[in-house]
This record gives sequence, C-alpha cells and structure tokens, in this order.
Amino acid sequence: MSRRRRARGLAGLTLAALIAGGCGQRRLEGDAIIVGMANPVINLDPRVGADEASQKAHQLLYNTLVRIDDGLRIVPDLAESLERPDPLTYLVRLRHGVLFHNGRELTSADVVYTFRSFLDPNFRGRSGAYRLLASVNPLDPYTVEFKLKEPFGSFPINLVMGIVQAGSGEANARQPIGTGPYRLTQFVADDRVVLSAFDPYFGGAPRNHQVVLKVIPDDTMRGLELRKGTIDLIVNDLSPDIVWQFREEGKLNVVTGPGTDYAYIGLNLRSPVLSHPEVRKAIGYAIDRDAIVKYLRRGFATTAVGIVPPMSWAFESNVFDFTYDPAEAKRLLDRAGFSDPDGDGPLPRCRLSIKTSTSEVYRVQAAVIQQNLAKVGIAVDVRSTELATLLGDVVTGAFEMYTLQFVGVTDPDMLRRVFHSKQEPPAGLNRVHYANAEVDRLIESAASAVNDGERHALYTKAQQLIALDVPYVSLWYKTNVAVSQADIRGVRLSPIADFLFLKDVYREESERRGTK
Repeated sequence: MSRRRRARGLAGLTLAALIAGGCGQRRLEGDAIIVGMANPVINLDPRVGADEASQKAHQLLYNTLVRIDDGLRIVPDLAESLERPDPLTYLVRLRHGVLFHNGRELTSADVVYTFRSFLDPNFRGRSGAYRLLASVNPLDPYTVEFKLKEPFGSFPINLVMGIVQAGSGEANARQPIGTGPYRLTQFVADDRVVLSAFDPYFGGAPRNHQVVLKVIPDDTMRGLELRKGTIDLIVNDLSPDIVWQFREEGKLNVVTGPGTDYAYIGLNLRSPVLSHPEVRKAIGYAIDRDAIVKYLRRGFATTAVGIVPPMSWAFESNVFDFTYDPAEAKRLLDRAGFSDPDGDGPLPRCRLSIKTSTSEVYRVQAAVIQQNLAKVGIAVDVRSTELATLLGDVVTGAFEMYTLQFVGVTDPDMLRRVFHSKQEPPAGLNRVHYANAEVDRLIESAASAVNDGERHALYTKAQQLIALDVPYVSLWYKTNVAVSQADIRGVRLSPIADFLFLKDVYREESERRGTK
C-alpha cells in the first residue's frame, strides 16, 4: 500500500470513530468555555512552568511587561513604555492602577521580585534565558531598571515573563495570584484547571464568566468529545486528519492562521556522507515537501525556507531553497562521488539512517522521506524511538539525520542558539555541528546591534549563508488551527497561538440572554 493511501486509510478509521461518537450532548458547566487540551498543566508559576500547557494557563492568569504582536515584534503590556538609554540598560515604566487578583496594585517591587528570582543561584526555574542580566532595580514605584552584562538586542523577548506578586514564593505553583483576565478557581492535577473571570482586569472584563482547561490525552477522544459537544474548543491539539474531517463535515467552526512552529530534518555534518554539501543539497531536492504538506499535513502547513518564520520582521525570503527535483539530486550525488553502482538496479549509492519519534504522524513522514530518498539512490533506515530517547540521541550526536520541530520561534536570536559554532550541546542547540565563521560574526554583531534595522541586515546575510550550507532541510511551518462549536464566537489565532484571546470568546446564545 502506498504511503498516501495508508494516510488516507488512517484518516478513514479516525473518521469512523468520530462518526460512531454520534449525537451531541451539552456540557454540565453551564456557560463556561471548555477547552480541550492534550497535555496537563504542570506548574502555574510562570517562572518555573516551561511546558506548553502550563504556559497557556500562565497567559490567562498573568500579564507580562511586554508581549509579542502578530509581526513578532515587542509591544507594551504591563509596561507603558520600554526605553534603551544605552546598550546595557533598559528602562520599563509601568501602567498605573493594574490590580492583582487579591486587589493589591502592581508596582515595581513585584517586577523586581519576579526577575531577581532568576539571579538567585538556588532558584529552580527558567534562569537560562537571563544569563546576561546583571541586575534589576526599582527607580520608583512605577519604573524598573534592567542592567545587562553585555549588549543583547534580543533581551526584550525575555521580558515576556508573567509577573508574580512580591513575596509570593512557591505558592504560585498551585495558588497563583496574577494580574491576568482570569483567577484560579480549581486546579485538579492531570485533569483540569478552572479559571474565573477577573472583572477588574485592566484590559477589560472577559466576555465569559469561566474558562476550563480540560485534559483529554488521546487525540481521537478529543475529537469525539468536541463532536459530542462536551467541550467547546480545541487549539492546535488535533491531528491534521481530524481537523480535515471536521472541515469537510462543516458542522463545527474551523479557524486557521499562520504559525511559528518549524519542522525540519537535521543533518549531522560530522557524518562521512553528510559532510559533503552536494549530498545535503541532494537530499533537499529529493524530498517532495509539497506532497508532505498536502497529504500528511492535510494542507495545514506551508513549506518552510528557514527557522525564522515568514511573519517575523527579521524573515528573509531571498534565500537558497529547494524544489522537488530528483534529477538534480542525482546529479549532485554524482558530483559528490556517490555514483549509481548498477544503473536502474537495486543497489543504493549510499546508506543513511533517520531518527524520529514514535508519533504516527512523524513515523509516516519519515517513511515518505525514506521513499523519496530511495528514488535517487539513498537507502534510509528509519528508527523510531520515544521522544525522550530521540532528544537524548540528538543532544549526544548519536544520529545521521533526525526529524524534529521547533515550537514557537519568535525571535531571530534563535539563529545564534541553533547555528553558532559555540552553541553545540549541552549549552546550545547546534546539534548538527554546523560551523561557519562568517555566520558566527554576523550573528554576534546582530545580537549586540542597537536597532532593528541594523539587526535585520545582519540576520538577512546570516540566513542566506545558512541556507546555502544546508545544515537543515526545512520541511514546513505549522498552520495554527482552532476547531470550535458552531455557537462559539470570538476565536482569534495569533502566530504564537497564545490563549489570551479566550477572554473575548463567548457563546452566542449566552450573549442573547444577556449573560456573560
């Protein structure tokens, strides 16, 4: 059976399960908005909880000094303004009258308390991002000064951190007090988080009275519960097949928008075969990315050209890219010295392995890549492992090729973390052992540049050089997808698919009754 037919067959099985789920039944929580989640919230302290599900809850419970807009630029949130009087200093001036859920006003003391946590060597939290932060001090009740150890143009992205109340300690993990549009009502580990509207929210009271983040680990079961009407909304937690089925049925709302998740093939440049640039380019030409997007992703993706997403102010489209061209792939393999040993016979030009996770979607994708490469004479052994094992192998360099996905790429400084020669594991994410002195220089200069115009020019050149060297074969950018009940209104997807839009979500019948 072909891979395309197999994928369609899997979709048919899932569709049958959804249809068997049958008729609708409404929830017991009244007018609360029930959101289905694949994974549980782990920790409600934004300084500690780094998993995606926890961060979704943080977005509803807390505010950050700045936030990320649809162009992936930094804009004010709790801050009224952000200034950079010199290369090592940032000044944040706070809004007045912002209230915590317990009624106390936000001041500079809360901001200082939050960020000084990361300067404490004994603090078990997300301190790595603040390695260049030298000090944080209050200048007055509404002004905070951040001092850096060295110039770092991307530092403002690190101010996208939920502000906790001064002195709150570890209580935020289970009993958070934030300034966000919702306050915590109930937290049942591995099951649900219940959030109630905080009407004094400085951004305006939510349009619903309650949001429930309900954990349903199984993909098919999430689809069944949505189809039955026991949950209202799912964001990016349904497989492409199930989303496609719902769109075809036409009974539920399907909203899509461009996303920042980036899928790729990492190529180990220390491999005797992959050390040849021609081989890496041949792999790129041999893979039918359009077919992967159309059939495996059901169109809920777009082909990618690099790690910086298209909506970013730093994105450069004028870079070397691949079209599907098996003939060119064969010519490049010949040039690299990997000639066809037996014409149209079964013997391969070379052999490689690719590691992927045990997820069905990614195993099928790896099988398609295997099939594509076989057509140009590259025999590929697909090795599927649990995600933790895969990540361990990638970090230690125990691979030739691997497929993974970067989630939520929001700042071009990711180029430094992924492609700078000094960012090899465990300190950084340069897992493929890429080294280019000119790329290092450009990235370093961009990191210390004072304005975005200068940074853009430097990042443009870096992206062009990286694309020519092919340390990665870019596959696709994920399309954000929200599927909701037909009576749900106000769904809006940002590129980072944050949950703040939930404050504007309402059930149409509730508004007609005059309830929130």
